[in-house]
Amino acid sequence: MKEKLLQRLEALRVELKTGQDMEAELEGRLGQLRATLLRIIGAIQVLEELLGQETPQAEMPPAPAEAAAPESETQ
Repeated sequence: MKEKLLQRLEALRVELKTGQDMEAELEGRLGQLRATLLRIIGAIQVLEELLGQETPQAEMPPAPAEAAAPESETQ
């Protein structure tokens, strides 16, 4: 009986280590993803500002929320 418990304990420790390693890897990848998203957001803001400077306000297309009216309102 004691041998079975020791085997189970060792198996659980291996699973725990595997899970902790996976968690650390995913946290690292999440940090990289967040950094990438911040760079993309920054690039979008810069491009939008550049486009806003070159295009007169009257000629700028409406924001996506304004451009797409729900079908229920158009009928």
